[in-house]
Amino acid sequence: MSLPKDLVKTLEVVKPKRLAAGDTVAVLSTSWGGPAIFPKIYELGVRNLKANFHLQIKEYPTTRGDPELLHGNPEMRAKDVNNAFSDREVAGIISSIGGDDSIRILPYLSKEAIRSNPKVLMGYSDTTTLLSYCNQLGLVTFHGPSIMAGFSQMENLPATFTAHVAEMLFHSKASHQYSPFEVWSDGYPDWAEDGNIGKVNPPRKDDGWRWLQGMSIVRGELFGGNIEVLEGLKGTEFWPSRDFWRGKILFLETSEEKPSRAYIRRCLRNYGVQGIFDKITGLLFGRARDFSDEEKKDLDENIVTVVAGEFRRRDLPIVTNMDFGHTDPQFILPLGARAAIDCGRRKFQLVEPAVL
Repeated sequence: MSLPKDLVKTLEVVKPKRLAAGDTVAVLSTSWGGPAIFPKIYELGVRNLKANFHLQIKEYPTTRGDPELLHGNPEMRAKDVNNAFSDREVAGIISSIGGDDSIRILPYLSKEAIRSNPKVLMGYSDTTTLLSYCNQLGLVTFHGPSIMAGFSQMENLPATFTAHVAEMLFHSKASHQYSPFEVWSDGYPDWAEDGNIGKVNPPRKDDGWRWLQGMSIVRGELFGGNIEVLEGLKGTEFWPSRDFWRGKILFLETSEEKPSRAYIRRCLRNYGVQGIFDKITGLLFGRARDFSDEEKKDLDENIVTVVAGEFRRRDLPIVTNMDFGHTDPQFILPLGARAAIDCGRRKFQLVEPAVL
């Protein structure tokens, strides 16, 4: 079922109820059938979710489905999404992992089932399509770790990551101050080797966020996700309307495919031509996966060249190299929740609860 273009003009934001120990969470494979290929990685992620947060796990037909089966049946994947939202036993939904074709499930989603049953929905990478769709329906959704990429690695990530997940999903606080994690890692060693299960590549000391421009304090509703996945939505009925962007803080991150700086520059130009830079209040970029320090510097220069130079938004706050996206550990960013960027104090925080 498609998303009416005027829907976002009338819907109020609906927040899900916070998670609690003993709740049941559905795990879905909305894109790639990773659990069938790397079951040990998947099962470790599930165990960590149970052990650290005392959640119950519910699987659906596609959760451990064969990748070829899932690829050939987007309707099946969408049916599991609709059923998980409608299932009164389920308090939240977490993606098993990303992929590259979840856009194909969007025409089969039930906006009635989703809108009528708000609950925590979390994932990242290709799950950006589902997060964006549900957010445009008025729901707060959560850009954050998946079962196989994030939760499976918990034992090898800082304890502050576990605390962050708990604070974001299990507590309803009036505000949340984001701070860089102590260390970060670029991806994982080969999952085909049993000795690599749950491990991350060698961690590095956090080198801090990069405040490229902006001098003010701005507020806005968070919206965004993976920049490559969002490109696939442009030009479709699932791309946000022009009015949707007003007052948003846009956040973008890059995948393990390591898109070129020229590609990112062209993506940003498209946002500029749509007039989006004139409507948003801030722009955030996640730490670019597998980029060298020199490549990150070049990326920053490309971003400023497009936003400030080509589209003359020299006042727009821009912060890069932040702890979200395809490096670990990553922040949870709630689409639809209000946040603030304080350029003078170099602070970023939520200014309202993301859950009830």
